Amino acid sequence: MAPKVPRRPSFPRRGKREIRMSLGPDTELSIDAPSVRSYINALARRSPARLAMLVFGALILTITFLLMLPFSSRVPGNASFLDALFTATSAVCVTGLTVVDSASHWTVFGHVVLALGIQIGGLGVMVIASILALAVSRHLGLTQRMLAATETQSRLGDVGALLRAVIATSVIAESVLTIIFLFTFVRLDSSFVSALGHSFFMALSTFNNAGFVILDAGLAPFVGNWAVSVPIILGTIIGAVGFPVTLNIAKNLRRPSEWTLHSKLTVVTYFSLLGLSIMMMGLLEWSNPATFGQLSGAERTLATVFHATTPRSSGLATIDISQMQQSTWFFLDMMMFIGGGSASTGGGIKVTTFAVLVLAIRAEARGDRDTEAFGKRIPPDVVRLAISATFLGTLLVTSSTLLLTHITNLSFSQVLFEVISAFATCGLSTGITPGLPDSAQLVLIMLMYFGRVGTMTLAAALALRNRRRVIRLPEERPVIG
Repeated sequence: MAPKVPRRPSFPRRGKREIRMSLGPDTELSIDAPSVRSYINALARRSPARLAMLVFGALILTITFLLMLPFSSRVPGNASFLDALFTATSAVCVTGLTVVDSASHWTVFGHVVLALGIQIGGLGVMVIASILALAVSRHLGLTQRMLAATETQSRLGDVGALLRAVIATSVIAESVLTIIFLFTFVRLDSSFVSALGHSFFMALSTFNNAGFVILDAGLAPFVGNWAVSVPIILGTIIGAVGFPVTLNIAKNLRRPSEWTLHSKLTVVTYFSLLGLSIMMMGLLEWSNPATFGQLSGAERTLATVFHATTPRSSGLATIDISQMQQSTWFFLDMMMFIGGGSASTGGGIKVTTFAVLVLAIRAEARGDRDTEAFGKRIPPDVVRLAISATFLGTLLVTSSTLLLTHITNLSFSQVLFEVISAFATCGLSTGITPGLPDSAQLVLIMLMYFGRVGTMTLAAALALRNRRRVIRLPEERPVIG
């Protein structure tokens, strides 16, 4: 019999750490840090969409608990959990719907917390997930690169560089907007520090299309102020078209022929819808004495362009939306539902989704075999994704509208407007949100979350794997129409 070889002593792995937390005199919780990191790393590689949803959920809960601290609100005690949760979700999802007045309810610390939630949320779902994956594994896995590249319309090798460019673009744009707003606010505020804080928050809310305002009187006093309204319009557009489009155009500014198909579709569709919005807002509200009718000619023009731009994603308003006509509400419903560009701070089903649907309908009406645009053929799977995203968005909106109509006694037009505003992370409101019952506010919270995460990201997170069938069933065409 062979001699027994003594076992080598086992030593703990280098770098292994435990996080210990005392939960009471006889209870202690220990968490193996490497195990947590390994779990996140595996999740980032296998299901980055689920990781993105978890990251956004964790961010919302973190902002919620920060807003519940006694020194976050001006009211005695602390904010209720539902008020804090609703505000945190609206901030992280860059929506702008509120149940309390942002200017008077929250302290300076609360405003800082809101700004932090807006900034992180504005960077986007897949960008945040990619940054977390980088921090955990020190590099992006192939699956994570593919999904991040899909979200940002970039090449696989450029994802890391693109993330740095996204952050740099945000910092530059917000800094420029802060300086522009400061020229106006410093003349209205007795304190330079306060004016600087308001300018920075306004720049943050504008570029990230967040819709939050912490000015005591809101934006109503600036309805005819070009120095405030024009930067908001331009900042909203830059944030809403999306980072990939902005970077692609900046790189090929003098060579439009080298723009990507995504950039061309986004620019053409976005500005076509913007032109339509300006025309319709002018026709519907120009003579309304409760809105544009009380303004001078120059102020009406500025207000028309302003409210044709912001409903697409930012949700900022210089006019009381509740005083607009119901026909205007319905038109704004359609614009909010379409939303902004892919990988942008805007919500909705995205303008490229809408463009692909229009192109597919045109191809079908003309009898074309392929869906084409700008000399390029759009793959059938992209058309299917556009149909799926639109259907899922429509399903969320219709089911939530039905539920809220049943819960409340409000008119259908008001409920539909609020539901689409929440889903599209726009933030415009007819004024009914603060008075909604708790159950209705929870519905809006879920809508904001799913609307920001994205219908296709949600679908990817729920799917365990792609089905690859070896055997294909025989083809037969059902009757359509």
